[in-house]
Amino acid sequence: MKIKKIKNENELVKEAIRVGVRYLEARGAGQFEATDHADTKVRAIYLLLVKDGLLQPLADKDVGLKNMRHKLAIWISKKLPPDHQLLS
Repeated sequence: MKIKKIKNENELVKEAIRVGVRYLEARGAGQFEATDHADTKVRAIYLLLVKDGLLQPLADKDVGLKNMRHKLAIWISKKLPPDHQLLS
């Protein structure tokens, strides 16, 4: 799968991690330590969102951290208000 870079993608991923961690913890699906790597958080958030039906899963051949990060960036960009600074 060829992914198209999204404007502000790295910042969107950071925001997706922030929101995703809160969702994961509120759902009672786990908790992260301050020392947990961002990639660990991305993988866990992606898998939980797919399990809960909030995110379309990647095709088996496309599963990887880079594509998971991209999917989370798309997910959060759809959740932010249209005038959010990360979308401009």
